[in-house]
Amino acid sequence: MDYHHVIEAAGAIALGMIGYSYLVRWFDEAPPGRRRWRPIVNGLVFGLLAIFLMRFRIDVGGDRFVDTRVIPIALATLIEGSPAGAVTAGLAVAYRVWLGGSGAAAGVLGIVATAVAAGLVRVWVRRDGGLKIRHVAVLVVTVWAVTAGSFLVLGARGLAMFAPVWLPLLAMTAVGIGVGARLFGDVAARQAVEAARRDAAQLRAVTALARAAAHEINNPLTAVLGGLVLINRTIKPDSEEAKWIANAKHAAEQIRDIVRHMNRITSIEEVPSAGPLPNMLDIKKSSSPAP
Repeated sequence: MDYHHVIEAAGAIALGMIGYSYLVRWFDEAPPGRRRWRPIVNGLVFGLLAIFLMRFRIDVGGDRFVDTRVIPIALATLIEGSPAGAVTAGLAVAYRVWLGGSGAAAGVLGIVATAVAAGLVRVWVRRDGGLKIRHVAVLVVTVWAVTAGSFLVLGARGLAMFAPVWLPLLAMTAVGIGVGARLFGDVAARQAVEAARRDAAQLRAVTALARAAAHEINNPLTAVLGGLVLINRTIKPDSEEAKWIANAKHAAEQIRDIVRHMNRITSIEEVPSAGPLPNMLDIKKSSSPAP
């Protein structure tokens, strides 16, 4: 085995992890409009990594080569989700089709099956509440089996190609997915914790400000409503002034309703920006329902 090729592949994966850590932080600190692009951008990064690994294969001796394209495909789907995995797999499929050859169909089948398998393991991970060793072990075995299947569909020729490289493939798949899942998963988990901490601090600041403002608004509002009631007693019910007083009272009640929502804020939901106006807090959506 040419270990220079192994180091080259490991270096590419390490660079991918560094880039991924910066992208995760960049998207977590971004406004909601930019966050929608996270699966696509991360999928593109992992997809380019898969193409690199397909282009620069590993020499395992005897003029036999293998590539580790399945590692970024599986990791993208496992860590970032099926949308990112689909983008990654799509790029890898496009490159494999462009390369052509009699094994193109089998290669495409292997890429798609790897993404599907990783997506199913991700569902299992979320159901269990986090990534565990058993999830990684099952994904490694499944991905290796998918790779074996993509060789075997070629018949005797595929079996002859797979027999000398099955062990190096298994070893590289286990190390790549095992270590990668741990490292990439740690990056994603750490950024998720930091994002949750920022969101909690932002929510505390918003609720403190909203409750202080609600208190300051409610005191004079109570006086205004009381004054309107007293004025209403001194005028004729069907007069023009009575209509004005009714309109003013209705507006004051709307303000009181807003104040109630301000005292019940439990999340931060924004109204999309319109023209020159920046994003604003949607008070009704951000507040809990009345008891």
